[in-house]
This record gives sequence, C-alpha cells and structure tokens, in this order.
Amino acid sequence: MSKSFAVASGADAFVEPSEETRPDFKELKTIEKQRREILLRAELPFWRILMFWSGTCLREIVSDSLVWTTIIIFTGIRIFANVVDYVPESVELLQKTNVGILGGFLSFFLVLFVNQTNGRFLEMYGFSKACSGRIQDVAGLAKTQLPIEIADRLVRHFNAAHIAGYVGLNAIGQGSPYSKTYFFDHYNEEAKLLTPAEMKELSRHDMDHSGLCMKELVTWCQQDVTDARLAGHIDTYQEKFFHEKILDFRAAMDGMYDYTDQPPHFFYIHFLVLLSALYLPLFAIDTAYAAGWGEDKFVGLDILQGLIVFLQCVFVVGLRSLATNMIDPYGDDLEDLSVINYVEGTLEICSTIMNARQQ
Repeated sequence: MSKSFAVASGADAFVEPSEETRPDFKELKTIEKQRREILLRAELPFWRILMFWSGTCLREIVSDSLVWTTIIIFTGIRIFANVVDYVPESVELLQKTNVGILGGFLSFFLVLFVNQTNGRFLEMYGFSKACSGRIQDVAGLAKTQLPIEIADRLVRHFNAAHIAGYVGLNAIGQGSPYSKTYFFDHYNEEAKLLTPAEMKELSRHDMDHSGLCMKELVTWCQQDVTDARLAGHIDTYQEKFFHEKILDFRAAMDGMYDYTDQPPHFFYIHFLVLLSALYLPLFAIDTAYAAGWGEDKFVGLDILQGLIVFLQCVFVVGLRSLATNMIDPYGDDLEDLSVINYVEGTLEICSTIMNARQQ
C-alpha cells in the first residue's frame, strides 16, 4: 500500500500522487512480473522461503523504528546489568508486574485486524475477477448472437471500461499507480479499443481523477445492446441477459471503489499502533530485568532473551504490517493484486473469442 506522499504542513497534510509521480508502463510491468514470481513462492520448501527478502515482512521489520527502539532498550538494560555487581531494588518491583496480559490483548486484536483486512483483500480480488468474467461472458454472447461489427464495438467498449475503471481508482482512497497516460493509453493503442472520435467524446471526464469515464463506457455498452435489439439482431430476452452481465460488471467495479473509499477505521488502526508502541518497550524492560542480575548473570541467557524480544517484535510489527499492506490491494506494493495480469488476460481471451472459427 505504499504511495508517494509529500508533507505540506502538519502531520495530517499530504499531497495526492500526480501523474508524474506514478510509474510508467515499463515500471508497472516490472512490478507485475515480481508479483507473479512472488505468487509462485507459496508452495516452496520452508528453507527456500526463508531465503527471500522481497515480498516478506523482513523489509518492514528492519525499517520500523519501534523494533530498533525495543531492541536498544533491552540491550541497554542488559549492558547495565553486566556492568554492575548489585541487584537494583527495581528488579523486585518489576517481578510483580504482568506484561503478558497486555500482550494477550494485543495478540487478539492484531489477529482480528489481519483477518478483517484479509477478508477485504479476497473480496476485492473477487470483484476484479468478476469484472473479467463478465466481459468474457458478454464477448461470448456477442460473438454468437450479434453481427461482427456490433459485437466488436461492444467488446471494445467493455474492455475500455475495464481499464478505465482501474485508472479511476486514483480518485479515491490512497490513489492508484495506474494512469491514463501510462496505462489506459497504452492498451488503447495496442488493442485499438476506442477511436479518436470516441476518445474526444470522453475527454470531458478526467479519467485520472474520476470513475465517471468508466460509468459512461458501461452506458455505451448498454446502448450498443439496445441498438442491436432495435435493429432486430436480438430479442428482448437476449437483450435483458446482456444488460444483466453489463450491470453485474458495473456492480463489481463499484464494489472495488466502495472498499477503496472506505478503509478500516483510523481509530482502530491508531489503537493498535498505540498498544504496540506501549507494549514492546514494556516487554523489553520486563524481559531484560528477568534475565538475571548479580551472580545470576549469564551471557547465553542474555542472547536467548534478546532473541525472544526480537521474535516478539517480528510477531507484533509483522502482523501489523501484513494487515496494513492488505488494506489497499490496488497500489504499487509487490503484495498487491495483479491488475495488469487481469487486464491482459481479459484482452487475450476476448480476442480468442472474437476470432474463434468453427470448421
């Protein structure tokens, strides 16, 4: 879910990514290639999975200041414990505390947060695949029931609506890396989706900052179907079936927009971050004081306890980062959905359907 932000004034100000800051098509293809490679890692042996850096929690953990603060607190206390020969009075007092209760609550809320964002992620994946599926349905129906010229125009408009829909996501939420210049125009030129006259007609909409272009293209598809019925190529029942598929596509695309526009409540996320920021330093202090003082000091135990503190950081920060990365699956993270794969796959299948020949 990483985006290009520029601080203006204060902690709450940000600047929405502009077309200039978004990746060009070559960069998008590079990201897409890495995404597809990461998806293939899921079934590798555990020892090979541990060898990867990209697409893992390690990058988030090593760059998180809370992790380093926690480790520094533990290390500082243990260095002090190995320097002095007496047992501070605070050691006995800390033995009466129970940091584990806070850790239990935090674990529950973190796992719940991950479960919620994972549900959002899979739901939005379903919307993306549903969009592709409805376009293929209409392409098959158009190929078999409409004259080739009308069928070709309908499928072109439908694929254009699909691509424009992803570009329009930049208008809401955290923005989108897919722009009209580097994304829509590329596929429009490659697949000859819209004519210059049709592009001029759509120019009244700002595709990069609005979903209205997608909405109008969907309406064009409905008009294509209605025109085919008025011309006598299909009856009202067939027309109704076409419209149902087109409206199902629009509903799926609207679902993507709705989820993107309403992420999990910031109150909830702030609550989890606050708990993490309080818990990890307290856990480091509690573990460091319990590692031994005076004659009970042992370097091996210090190392073991330090490893436990680090693993706790991995658990807390790793789960939090996993959840936040799944909030917006249409960004430029390597863990986000493979939009280019969906678009190109749909275009290829539609081309196959429209060029199908039966001996």
